[in-house]
Amino acid sequence: MLIARLIAETSECETNLAALADGLARQGGRIAGSDLKGEVLELQAEGDAAALLAGIDAVFAPSAMLVAEGAIEVPRLFVSDMDSTMIGQECIDELADYAGLKPQIAAITERAMQGELDFEAALRERVALLAGLEEGAIHACLAERIVATPGAKTLVATLAALGTRTVLVTGGFHHFADPVAEMLGFHRVVGNRLAVEGGRLSGGLIGPITDSAVKAAVLREELAALGGSARSLATGDGANDIPMIEAATYGFAYKAKPKARAAANGRVDSDDLTAVLSLLGVPRDEWRDS
Repeated sequence: MLIARLIAETSECETNLAALADGLARQGGRIAGSDLKGEVLELQAEGDAAALLAGIDAVFAPSAMLVAEGAIEVPRLFVSDMDSTMIGQECIDELADYAGLKPQIAAITERAMQGELDFEAALRERVALLAGLEEGAIHACLAERIVATPGAKTLVATLAALGTRTVLVTGGFHHFADPVAEMLGFHRVVGNRLAVEGGRLSGGLIGPITDSAVKAAVLREELAALGGSARSLATGDGANDIPMIEAATYGFAYKAKPKARAAANGRVDSDDLTAVLSLLGVPRDEWRDS
C-alpha cells in the first residue's frame, strides 16, 4: 500500500480526488482511502508510486508532498545538502561576488546543478577562479550573505529532539558548512576543504571531493551504523543530490532543479522546510527551534 501526504488547496478536494482516482485507474491503480488531517491530506493508494506522484502533481499542484510505501514514520537519519537547501544561497556564488566574479561563477554553478557539467571539474574550475581572494572574504560572506532557509532550524532541531541523527553533507566548503551546521544543530558535517596560503585562497582544494557518490555513501554509512534498516530522510535541490535522494526512504527535493525533483518521492515547492515535519506527521506541539 502506498501512502501519500500532501499540502495543497483543498477547497475542491472531492473534485480533485475524483480526477486523481480516474487517472490512476487508467494505469491500473486506485485510491483506497483518504483523510484530511489539518493542512495535510493523506491518501492510501495501490499502484505505481511514480504515477501517483505525477497524478498528485497534475491534479492538486501541492506546495509539498510525499509518497511512500507503507506507514510514514519519523526517520532515524536525516542527511541534507546545504546550499540552496538548508541555506538560501550558493556559497561559492556569493563568495565570488567579493572577487567581482559572481556572474561567471554562478553560470557554472547553475549548469552543474542542472546536471549539465561534471561536478568535480566544475568545482575545481570555479575554485581556481577564486585564487588570491583574501580568506577574510569568507567571514564577511558568512556574516553578510548567508541566511538559513525558512524552517531549516526547526526541521533539524525537531528531528534531533525526536532522536534522529542529523548530517550536513555538501559539495561546498567546510569554511561555510561548519558554522552553518553549528547554527542549525547538525551532528556531523561532510564537505570540501579550500586550500589557503598566506591568508589567501590558493585556488585549490585539500583532500578528496565530496560529490554525488560521496553524499550517497555517507547516507549508507550512517544507516549501517544505525543497523542498516532504519528509515532515512534526505533533502537536496540539484543533480549532485540525486543519488542521496534516491537512496533515502524519504527523498525530498526542495525547490529543486527538474532532474532532482523527478528523482524524489518527496517534494517541497514552497519556501518553508517545516512542511517536511507536517508530512512526516510530527505534531506542531513537538516542533522545536533549538
